[in-house]
Amino acid sequence: MVDKNIQSVYKFVNGASVYLTGGNNIGRIGILQSIEKHPGSFDIAHVKDVRGQKFSTRLSNIFVIGDGKTPAISIPKGEGIKYSLIEERDERMGIEEEDDNEDDE
Repeated sequence: MVDKNIQSVYKFVNGASVYLTGGNNIGRIGILQSIEKHPGSFDIAHVKDVRGQKFSTRLSNIFVIGDGKTPAISIPKGEGIKYSLIEERDERMGIEEEDDNEDDE
């Protein structure tokens, strides 16, 4: 990217890899599932992340980063996944999730 030329163009279609640039889900990365058109109001985009969580945001908060298979940019450390407060705390403390399938005697 030294010469600052456009290397490729990705279309805004279902199945594209997207990065959220605004709203409550800022920083998340996922796959665009569908777009709802609302004449006279904001269009809504439905996105599914790597963990299978589905969420929606305004279409203006979406930025396409790839074709769906591989993003064209390097992904940040957290891989664009949003964790709950408890999951973040456990990760910082080094606590692993316990299996619920343990045998109780």
